[in-house]
Amino acid sequence: MSDKDPLAQEFVQFAVACGVLRFGEFKTKAGRMSPYFFNAGLFDDGAKLGQLAGFYAERLIESGIEFNMVFGPAYKGIPLGAAVAIELARRGRNVPFAYNRKEAKDHGEGGTLVGAPLKGRVLIVDDVMSAGTAARESIAIIQAAGAIPHAVCIALDRQEMATENGKDVPYSAVQYVRGQLGLNVCAIAKLGDLMQYLQETDGSAADAERVLAYRQRYGVDESE
Repeated sequence: MSDKDPLAQEFVQFAVACGVLRFGEFKTKAGRMSPYFFNAGLFDDGAKLGQLAGFYAERLIESGIEFNMVFGPAYKGIPLGAAVAIELARRGRNVPFAYNRKEAKDHGEGGTLVGAPLKGRVLIVDDVMSAGTAARESIAIIQAAGAIPHAVCIALDRQEMATENGKDVPYSAVQYVRGQLGLNVCAIAKLGDLMQYLQETDGSAADAERVLAYRQRYGVDESE
């Protein structure tokens, strides 16, 4: 197992304390029975969202990824992207922010984009990446506006096989977005960090065993 990532460990503890990260038996979009569930929608008050934005900003600054603006894809990415833009400005890095709406307006400014004009290298902020579908949609929106989809920042990298046409493929959504779509991807924490947390937390041995079994079945080779 890799060396401990202090920021990731702090984030996992925070997510568990908020009830965002839970253990048990949960069905994923791919139809798998997962021993853990991450629901970023439960970062549901100002204090939690502000602290979450701090984790995103810290990881982004540490990553060295360069970008000109932030884009939050509808729907969960909208408050996440806005909070991250606010936190970056608080830390002295003020960048424009935009998001999309699912339905185009036929009055006012019209269209599906809200906020600053999309231009330059765009950072997409979202919660997790399951199949890369949302990333592809965001990429299409950004390119259509004449900007460059440059990077994605997510809260949790599940490090598991994606699915295509209902079948498992030997790479994760993150690996697909990096390798096939050519975007930088950074995550606050990964499944490996979650496993470290469980292995070092009293009373979590059973959960650790279930997560390990799940990773052995669905995990991807990350020798990159």
